[in-house]
Amino acid sequence: MRQSHLFTKTQKEAPADEAAKNATLLIRAGYVHKEMAGVYQWLPLGLKVVEKIKQVVREEMNAIGAQEMIATNLQRKELWERTNRWSDDVVDCWFKSELKAGGEVGLAWSHEEPLADMMKNHITSYKDLPIFIYQFQNKLRNELRAKSGVMRGREFVMKDMYSFAQGEEDHTAFYEASKIAYMKVFERLGIGDDTFITFAAGGAFTEFSHEFQTICEAGEDITYISKDRKIAINEEVLNDDTLKELGVQKDDLEAVKTAEVGNIFNFGTQKGEEVGLFYKNEAGEDIPVWMGSYGIGVTRLVGVLVEKFADEKGIIWPEAVAPYKVHLVGLNLDDKEIKDYAEGVYASLDNKGIPVLFDDRAEVRPGEKFAEADLMGMPYRVVVSKKTKEEGKFELTNRTTGETRLLSEEELYNHL
Repeated sequence: MRQSHLFTKTQKEAPADEAAKNATLLIRAGYVHKEMAGVYQWLPLGLKVVEKIKQVVREEMNAIGAQEMIATNLQRKELWERTNRWSDDVVDCWFKSELKAGGEVGLAWSHEEPLADMMKNHITSYKDLPIFIYQFQNKLRNELRAKSGVMRGREFVMKDMYSFAQGEEDHTAFYEASKIAYMKVFERLGIGDDTFITFAAGGAFTEFSHEFQTICEAGEDITYISKDRKIAINEEVLNDDTLKELGVQKDDLEAVKTAEVGNIFNFGTQKGEEVGLFYKNEAGEDIPVWMGSYGIGVTRLVGVLVEKFADEKGIIWPEAVAPYKVHLVGLNLDDKEIKDYAEGVYASLDNKGIPVLFDDRAEVRPGEKFAEADLMGMPYRVVVSKKTKEEGKFELTNRTTGETRLLSEEELYNHL
């Protein structure tokens, strides 16, 4: 991709109406556009990051047998009334609208009820179970105060997954597999060491649900952790009974600020009973389906990655999610010989399958190019200039460590 072809531009100044570091940097670097409080448009560079996170999640969900689909955003009022969750007193984040033909609809904040209801068309016998489905979708939540940039918004991309099983044993097997799959996701994104499976407020039939909390100063939660024992407890359930059950003392735990990047819930048979989702067992009896729910905040993860890894110069992307692996910075491009040389390097990187953003702008000063490269945060910066051409070397800078090395063409391609 040529930087001269990007319609987005970097900004030197932070937007006045944005307090969160993640959104400030994403806006300045041209990854998102702020439409209103808690609502961001994802521009080409930002979309690439989102899609790469989605692909990591997709691969790990597929690996445990889940199947991808996409549900509707418009939802029926009567379905949510059946489970007593249409009322704003019960769910306080609904966006609702009216159909011209009459009747109210909700704009999806979650999907347990609609997908459980849908499964009545696909589940009749024990032979149909288990089923695991997931989707990526823009969720809409009428937050009173949208804050924390893209880490908490009124519109955001979420991966939500639902399991349908015969009973607790089959459900538990998938629940445990999902824990492992989630941790693989976070490890691949570079935050595995700082992400903890955390005991939180319980679901329908268990004392605890589980959150995945990542240590992050911009997070909204307080989590008590023991890194040695890999135990983490959300502040909301930290009490003597919880400590006793988990066999840990409060003095053994460290209080840290965290951001919730995922969660899993056990619904038991409650949803099946409420919605009317039953299957016939081998004896021909009607048994309610056992359900679970599993979420990962995709766009929230973008914000968490920015908050955790950014420095005073700008964003630092882990390789797994960076829009491009290399930011190729061309200098002295008003010299045709150097321009042709830089174009050749760009073509070689591209031909080798190395994702590259080429700063091919001849009119921009070197200092400005370097500052923009640091702000945008690609893992590697390669400089091509009259000087490097004369030396027969390439200047390679690692964005994470700041280390700069002079490499031959062969060494550069081998390294990348």
